[in-house]
Amino acid sequence: MNNESLVLRVTGRPVGRYVTRPALPARLSPRPYLHPVTTLAGTAVTELSPADHAHHLGVGVAVPDVEGHNFWGGRTYVRDQGPTELDNHGAQRHSAFQLRDPDGFVEELRWVAAGAELLRERRTVAAVELTDSAWALDFTFSLTNVTSRALSLGSPATNGRPGAAYGGFFWRARKEADTPRVFTADAEGEEAVHGRPADWLALAGAGWTLVFAGATGTTRRDPWFVRTTQYPGVGSSLAHGNRLTVEAGDTLVRRVVTVVADGVLDRDGAAALVRKAVSP
Repeated sequence: MNNESLVLRVTGRPVGRYVTRPALPARLSPRPYLHPVTTLAGTAVTELSPADHAHHLGVGVAVPDVEGHNFWGGRTYVRDQGPTELDNHGAQRHSAFQLRDPDGFVEELRWVAAGAELLRERRTVAAVELTDSAWALDFTFSLTNVTSRALSLGSPATNGRPGAAYGGFFWRARKEADTPRVFTADAEGEEAVHGRPADWLALAGAGWTLVFAGATGTTRRDPWFVRTTQYPGVGSSLAHGNRLTVEAGDTLVRRVVTVVADGVLDRDGAAALVRKAVSP
């Protein structure tokens, strides 16, 4: 599948494998990803290329429209036409690790499409112990426009498909027989939380809970993209209502901290672990 990967560990226990150079077809928009990610007890909480969406690759960063280039994978949503197979896929290419430890890494990547580099990314990932049954994945990505012109980032929503503002940090969660519960501090259910910002958002399955939190003011302003009924997935939307422009030489930064817990957390438990995970 790949020629380089590393294992993330929390107090010596493996909790995630990071694949840097996956051997994937171009239409999946090849990119580094984390899979499997597990709880401390060993329960897997990610999926890789599931039958319903082959381009969903565990945990990572994916954007469906960078100046018309697809860095998400699969079909492209075309206004007034719908999802369309196009030969427009880009790839995220691992360049080097600036730091590589058992509990995290700093990586340099190049976002390339049509033979040209559009964005350069610095990705910082850390695995942090919270309790004897929970840990946190601290994930920061910085995208710098390395072209001589402004770059416009979009989503199917900005291209005419309401409610489909995916693009940015994305976590494809474990699919189970029952639909997972999703909730924030003051809302419950996919319809109530999807497309809205919230300091944190929890997804709870059979014996596990993921709690996603924006760790910067800018990240917290991004609405959450949430799916539970069709498939379980959570992302932080870079281009929700409008396209996002990155000027030449400028950098956008987002940081999402995800609590990975054994057991099913309630609101108080989720909030308490987020406070511990995101504390200064």
